[in-house]
Amino acid sequence: MRKNSVKNTRINGEVLKELSNIIRGEIKDPRINPMTSVVAVEVAPDLKTCKAYISVLGDTQSQTDTMKGLNSAEGYIRRQLAKTVNLRNTPEIKFILDQSIEYGVNMSKLIDDVTQADEAKHVEE
Repeated sequence: MRKNSVKNTRINGEVLKELSNIIRGEIKDPRINPMTSVVAVEVAPDLKTCKAYISVLGDTQSQTDTMKGLNSAEGYIRRQLAKTVNLRNTPEIKFILDQSIEYGVNMSKLIDDVTQADEAKHVEE
């Protein structure tokens, strides 16, 4: 995989910002969790496709509902993105559920549990 150019990096940042604004403020779908955030965006160099990594704070049912809502609103999101970001082609957006934040929180909790158990063990001795 080739390294992103400065132009592509700038486009990724702009699309990420606008996509976050659209999801947070303009979509009225009740399936979409209010604690939904866009973690990263990868726009292809030809500006035809875009992968948007979405993080949802909640249970698995909430995550699946949010992804269904985003996929059904893809046309509207793409149209709004075309109005706000001036690109030659408006990319077709593919939403991907990103669970890295949830994984990190879970690992941090496990580490805290182990350190607390270790401290309690040393206090007993």
